Amino acid sequence: MAASSELLTGWCLFGLSLLAILAFCWVYVRKYQSRRESEVISTITAIFALAIALITSALLPVDIFLVSYMKNQNGTFKEWADANVTRQIEDTVLYGYYTLYSIILFSVFLWIPFVYFYYEEKDEDDTNTCSQVQTALKYTLGFLMVCAVLLLIGAFVPLDISQKRNSTEWEKVKLLFEELGSSHGLAALSFSISSLTLIGMLAAVTYTAYGMSALPLNLIKGTRSAAYERLENTEDIEEVEQYIRRIKSKQCKDGRPLPTRDRRTLQQLEERLRTLRRRERHLEFIEKSCWTKFCGAMRPLKIIWGVFFILVALLFTISLFLSNLDKALHSAGINSGFIILGTNLTNPLNMLLPVLQTVFPLDYILITTIIMYFIFTSMAGIRNMGIWFFWIRLYKIRRGKTRPQALLFLCMILLLIVLHTSYMIYSLAPQYVMYGSQKYLVQHNRTFVDGQPGNVTTYVPKVCDADAPEDQCTVTRTYLFLHKFWFFSAAYYFGNWAFIAVFLIGLIVSCCKGKKSVIEGEVDEDDSDISDEEPCVYYD
Repeated sequence: MAASSELLTGWCLFGLSLLAILAFCWVYVRKYQSRRESEVISTITAIFALAIALITSALLPVDIFLVSYMKNQNGTFKEWADANVTRQIEDTVLYGYYTLYSIILFSVFLWIPFVYFYYEEKDEDDTNTCSQVQTALKYTLGFLMVCAVLLLIGAFVPLDISQKRNSTEWEKVKLLFEELGSSHGLAALSFSISSLTLIGMLAAVTYTAYGMSALPLNLIKGTRSAAYERLENTEDIEEVEQYIRRIKSKQCKDGRPLPTRDRRTLQQLEERLRTLRRRERHLEFIEKSCWTKFCGAMRPLKIIWGVFFILVALLFTISLFLSNLDKALHSAGINSGFIILGTNLTNPLNMLLPVLQTVFPLDYILITTIIMYFIFTSMAGIRNMGIWFFWIRLYKIRRGKTRPQALLFLCMILLLIVLHTSYMIYSLAPQYVMYGSQKYLVQHNRTFVDGQPGNVTTYVPKVCDADAPEDQCTVTRTYLFLHKFWFFSAAYYFGNWAFIAVFLIGLIVSCCKGKKSVIEGEVDEDDSDISDEEPCVYYD
């Protein structure tokens, strides 16, 4: 009965998080999707994919909570937490990962590609529904073949790596791998997810690292004044109109057609004038809106949030640097994936979590906050940079004007980034992600009791670490999933260094840039979207 109550507590928290996640996904997608190109299927797909990403990230705190809740603070197991119940809880979490990771594979390799290519074909005027479906299936088949190859490789790839020298630490790592086992297609699923996580690492290095620097500094610096921008824009309009009149006057003087260069210049100036007039309408709307006045009143709060976010970003970066340095100095090397059991160089976050463990549920709130911070900074990075393929800009993410294909791309990128988030959290607090707040009993012999000679054996609680007996501390399923394949762990290690470098570069660039326009990204000369619709009120 007690076991059911404890298990129910964890899953109730997960259920409440699920409802909040679904509500947030609906609001977020509806906020950014184009009002003119909104499609039911793409909207549902985007909401579903974004929800799966956030739900998967919410499973990490639940995993840590469940393994921690099986033990008392004095290091003993709770009465209901016998071997069978412990295994049942572990299997429940494991099946949760099976389900969510399988849905992610289905979304990344089947559902999202099919919907994306379906709407890509819909842009063609001479296509019907049948040909759209056929073309979408043809391209989606390529994604399914990639998925099948990854599953086959994962099922048969050898995991036993020969070592040139005996390493006690490596033996402990292999024991952890054996604990997870390879039944139920776990190796194939883990390899496929690790491959996607590797892509997510590249997305995190590109978008999350930049978003961690851009989001706080944009909040601190704010935006330019709408009235001042409108005045500048009016001067630009007058200047362009003057150039246009000057070029047209050449044709009126002698009656001959304009030279090719002048016609080209005139066309460019007319396009520039249309863009400036669109900016004029947007700026006039923003200047008169009540939302702008409200944002102005909230300016001090934005500065406070910006300072808080930049301090958090620096805390994460310092913690990540110290954790990676610890792996570089004390791990078993690249052949073990730079895995380290325990911490030799502690970091601020790893010190803070054990302190918060004493007051339930502060540690779980902090972990959840860290995960959500990574997700929101990723969203900010994608929104600021847009979606790129190498040097080619594919889509922009804009409020009320984002195309269905861009939303699908956005949600797929967030899916991949969330997969990498678990490893980022492990890098920041490895001991906590492995064991949570578990403790175990260590035998301690005392030769003196109350000043008198004697021999008394006592048991002292100790925080779970790599030296703990296997039957005394339960490793989270998250950790075992992360380190199933050593070569992926090695890639993540180098990815962390790249993440730190990109964050520092983004911080310097964001500091050097001036204030953003109040209608940043809403009206551009190369904009292919229809921009004459009603301007959006909600600006940063």
